[in-house]
Amino acid sequence: MGFLPLNRKEMEAYGWNQADIVVITGDAYVDHPSFGTAIVSRILEAEGFRVCICSQPQSVEDVMEFGRPRLAFFINGGNIDPMVAHFTVAKRRRTKDYYTAGGQMGKRPDRATVTYCRYVREAYGSIPIAIGGLEASLRRFAHFDYWDHTVHPSILLESGANLLMFGMGEHQVVEIAKRLNDGEAIEDITDIRGTCYVSDSLPSKEILVCPSLDEVKPQTPEGFKQYAISTRIQQQEHDHVRGKAIAQKHGNTYLIQNRPTLPLTTEEFDRVYELPYQRNYHPSYEALGGVPAIEEVKFSIIHNRGCFGACNFCAIAFHQGRYVSVRSKESVLREAVLLTKFPDFKGYIHDVGGPTANFRAPSCKIQEKAGLCKGKKCLAPTPCKNLQVDHSEYVSVLREMRAIPGVKKVFVRSGIRFDYLLADEDETFLKELVRNHVSGQLKVAPEHCSDRVLRAMGKPPFHVYKRFQKRFYELTKSIGKKQYLVPYLMSSHPGSTIEDAIRLAEFLKSENIHPEQVQDFYPTPGTVSTCMYYTGLDPETLKPIYVPKTKEEKANQRALLQFYRKENHSMIRKTLQEAGRSDLIGHHKTALVPHDRAFTPNPRAEVKQTSKRKKTSLTKHLKKKKK
Repeated sequence: MGFLPLNRKEMEAYGWNQADIVVITGDAYVDHPSFGTAIVSRILEAEGFRVCICSQPQSVEDVMEFGRPRLAFFINGGNIDPMVAHFTVAKRRRTKDYYTAGGQMGKRPDRATVTYCRYVREAYGSIPIAIGGLEASLRRFAHFDYWDHTVHPSILLESGANLLMFGMGEHQVVEIAKRLNDGEAIEDITDIRGTCYVSDSLPSKEILVCPSLDEVKPQTPEGFKQYAISTRIQQQEHDHVRGKAIAQKHGNTYLIQNRPTLPLTTEEFDRVYELPYQRNYHPSYEALGGVPAIEEVKFSIIHNRGCFGACNFCAIAFHQGRYVSVRSKESVLREAVLLTKFPDFKGYIHDVGGPTANFRAPSCKIQEKAGLCKGKKCLAPTPCKNLQVDHSEYVSVLREMRAIPGVKKVFVRSGIRFDYLLADEDETFLKELVRNHVSGQLKVAPEHCSDRVLRAMGKPPFHVYKRFQKRFYELTKSIGKKQYLVPYLMSSHPGSTIEDAIRLAEFLKSENIHPEQVQDFYPTPGTVSTCMYYTGLDPETLKPIYVPKTKEEKANQRALLQFYRKENHSMIRKTLQEAGRSDLIGHHKTALVPHDRAFTPNPRAEVKQTSKRKKTSLTKHLKKKKK
């Protein structure tokens, strides 16, 4: 079997006159396990369902391409949030969509899931609709929308869908499809873990009730407090062991979130990633130049899922969860062998990773029965005493992969948690990483150098990164290689003042680091940091936190991180003067920017400098003459 049908002609070529399920996606159709649409559709196919792909529909007519499906429409907005795909953090329209053929913009609407649901309702009325994917998952409760600067209701109510699947959806899609196939009405499917539905009343007294839409929506001190409380409840209960069902009132109805779904077992994980993917974009996109997003993942391998690092600005903890599940070593190696068979494989496996590459097991044994700790992090600000650190199996995977015939090099390019790595008393992985798996540059994410900001981010103190940096360069030097760390840095995160941004610029100057790209904090739905940005409160403590919000301050913080650019000098000079840090302006070693050309120095200082220069020059002349 090849690609799943992308149009009616391809459906009929399969000998079908009707699809069981039509999967609508905001991305171009790429049949690769790094794409959620591919995973969902191949799982359903493996269960015996006839699945067709409706990619980036532009109209009601487009969603009618295959006719009315027998069971349902499953809808997602794409691999990344459509609003993030369309807009920079400065709310400027992007010029390229990497998940669209040819990188063309305009092929998916803003808030794609809502638009697609409306197309389907107009075409087929009350047909069952289940939404999922990143866009739906992170918007399942009332949420702050950065682009409108207001609180939106749950996307389930905005879209008019019947069910919402949050988190990773393999278990949910199969159960929903089977129960629909058995004749159950979608309105009666209200007990599946990892789903949300709408109810006129609370189904149980044991359900947790978080502040309602009406309570979290007002932009008032009380409204902000209720939003922060709501966020804390939602984040803390996103655990498959101890997490409870949650209700949030929206007007006269309730948004009900069932308990999170169970993570895939290793056997299930292996099966999902070894389905018959074509591992490429649909051939119809070839004439348009293909789909750019495939380039980074085509020869990369995912070996894990979930992240107990749980940085506050990252959505992974609220989507995939903090519990780490893994594929078997044998499955990962089988995929590596498969990659060597492709005609365009050049011998390089670009990555063996996931959300965090060097997590190969849950963080401790306790969470197997008790779940992950509520209100605590496994690594920050310091590693938990119960943390179990072990890189041995990951090292084994990489060693055996390097030995596969046809493989020249195996790189590790997805995130490395250097604090977890340093907690390992055995340096085997670090040494082999430096020797064998760095492509000249290793990208790591200290994010900042201010411990105050790092605490707000949920990251370790900066001295941990400095320890890692020192050891990385010691090992690199010992093997005679020229390799470099490339730090990911973030400006304007909640907690970051201008003084913190100046401190980060001073660090970059001292290390001779000139970052080409700097990420301004982007307040996307579903993160703790976004709650901080919107409310000015830390949801864990409900204490106030400083938030840089104005365009001017955000621009100043970003400019400081790229102090070496001439176009930033005027802005930085003004910022440094206002912050009382004129000592960083000039031509001395620690200066961030030079004086303005129109600057007139103190005449006395100039005379002193001139006299010193003349004296030095005369001294040199006399010494020469004497010789």
